[in-house]
Amino acid sequence: MTKKKQTKSPAQKLKKPAAEKPSPEERKAHWQRIGLSLLSGCLWFLACADFDIWPFAYFAMVPVFFAFENAPTRRKALFYGWLAGLVANAGGFYWITMLLERFGHLPMPVAILGLLLLAAYQAVAFWLFFMLLRVIRRRSKELTGQSLPMVLLAPLLMVSFEYLVPFLFPWYLAITQAWVVPVIQIADLAGPLGVSGFLMLINGAIYDVITCSGRRRTRSIIAAAAATALVLGYGFVRMSQVDAARNKAVALQVGVVQGNIPFDEKGINRAELAAKQLQDLQAMSAKLESEGADFLMWTESSYPYGVPRDLKGDFAMNNRRRIRRGFEAPIMLGALTFDRHDSDARPFNSALMLASDDQFLARFDKIFLLMFGEYIPLLETFPALEDILPRNASHFSRGKEIVTFPLEHDGESYRLGPMICYEDILTDFGRKLAANKPHLLVNITNDSWFGDTSEPWEHLALSVYRAVEMRTDLVRAVNTGVSAFVDANGRVYAKTYAVDPKITPKPVDGLLAEVKLMEGGHTFFARFGDIFAYLCILATLFFWQGWPRLQARKPESEKTEQQG
Repeated sequence: MTKKKQTKSPAQKLKKPAAEKPSPEERKAHWQRIGLSLLSGCLWFLACADFDIWPFAYFAMVPVFFAFENAPTRRKALFYGWLAGLVANAGGFYWITMLLERFGHLPMPVAILGLLLLAAYQAVAFWLFFMLLRVIRRRSKELTGQSLPMVLLAPLLMVSFEYLVPFLFPWYLAITQAWVVPVIQIADLAGPLGVSGFLMLINGAIYDVITCSGRRRTRSIIAAAAATALVLGYGFVRMSQVDAARNKAVALQVGVVQGNIPFDEKGINRAELAAKQLQDLQAMSAKLESEGADFLMWTESSYPYGVPRDLKGDFAMNNRRRIRRGFEAPIMLGALTFDRHDSDARPFNSALMLASDDQFLARFDKIFLLMFGEYIPLLETFPALEDILPRNASHFSRGKEIVTFPLEHDGESYRLGPMICYEDILTDFGRKLAANKPHLLVNITNDSWFGDTSEPWEHLALSVYRAVEMRTDLVRAVNTGVSAFVDANGRVYAKTYAVDPKITPKPVDGLLAEVKLMEGGHTFFARFGDIFAYLCILATLFFWQGWPRLQARKPESEKTEQQG
């Protein structure tokens, strides 16, 4: 009797075997690796302003390295790396929730979702970093028996992706070292990415020392010690040189007027408040001048009236819009400027230079506008967007030219380098401005949207790199703070505070300090830009594609010797 052959139905044929459930040990290990990723993310944002536990940055990546290296699958390895980036960004940008709630009038749960979406996108740099790190490490182990060391790969890959990935809110790991003055001096060679690379080299070395032995451990220790010696040695030498140059430079007393005006009470939008706001700015300006100010600065869009773009000088004495009352010093102020001959033209967010003779010497129109705050993407294509977006959304015209402002002081002519709002955190903008060889960087900002959070301090931390890159002093006039004076070594030697006037009303305030007028823009970074980043990208491509091909051609005897 023959046994009847059993046949499977089409549904049975398509049915896949059920995946094995992970064991309790595997589940435990997975959650431990998640914990390590969360720890790394927390260490990164706690190293930033204004938590300011900056030493964390030297080992913040080590926990997620362990999670990543011990992951059983590629998908989980990349998830652990991305999770660390998500937490780092969410912790650093927590103030986005307040921005969306105030500016977008969104309920808090939706604002939190917006924060998570932003953090998820900005964590892409971490995801790409770990993706390529896994490819190179695994391939090198297959070819030589050992993975290429973290001390080598970590700085190359992180610098590459910090440079290549476009961020909505630009930042870099170097922000954690903004107050560590000797370390940030290498920015005049490599920009802030040089500092990011140094941090990742130390993180990589620590991981190698823990996980490797023999010559590999020794090499990582030597690499970290040599890099630290070079960075600090260069830092202290350059600080001494720059301090000596500053001591010989001409001094200028600068008075900064911090308006402390709430984001929804600016006179340009609230006509009933404009006159009092202008009087307060003028009174503080007169006070600062009486205390010795040679030059005055008001903050971004602080002037509470619109200014016609063809206006040659200040308004008449009997005009309520007159800028100068009670003081004589030249002043740089932020204002909205408009074309009175074209009612359809959109205004500009501008900085104006008003000389002591009441003539406007120069105007700079903001080039890099904040999305939704200052321009609405695709508005020309879809005009209806203006009706459905939050009422605080604006759409300004974009400036086209980077300029300098002339300043006469003690019979000599100097150039001021104006930057509006977050233009002072953009390295590319800074380099273009450096080409004009400014003697002083002047930034006007309005951070009132963010209140008394980490954002004003993060903004300041990112801006100090411009002073080092160009080797010239920087003055920041910021409505609601933090207004600050930064010297050409990146030291913040005078500053105010951050305040949320909606919660803690504060009157107009002033800050007076001395700057030195040194012609900037002569550094290696100012002249040649992101050469360091380009070299890191080339090295990354080499270890990704070129190095494996070279190893594959080597005889077995050389590979065995290399493993030893």
